[in-house]
Amino acid sequence: MNAAPEEITSLVGREVYSNNGVFVGEIEDVRLDLDAQAVTGLALAELNHELFAGRVGGNTGVILPYRWVRAVGDVVLVNDIIERLDTGSDESEAETEVEV
Repeated sequence: MNAAPEEITSLVGREVYSNNGVFVGEIEDVRLDLDAQAVTGLALAELNHELFAGRVGGNTGVILPYRWVRAVGDVVLVNDIIERLDTGSDESEAETEVEV
């Protein structure tokens, strides 16, 4: 069963949650690789301040790698690695993956 393709702009404004149900942020924009014609990242704003406390400095958003996306529907689900930023597990990997 093939789903009809969606416009990239339809992602803007959708809320992003971890697969454990923790609110991460809201999609403000997407990062594209024009040569590969693929989405490579999600630019998030309206962040969960508790989740990103002390990690984004004065910045108001982050870019999550699109490979972290597990599902796209009414909301976008991402791997729970984003939650591990706060706990310290996989910290070195997470710090290099989340751009601020």
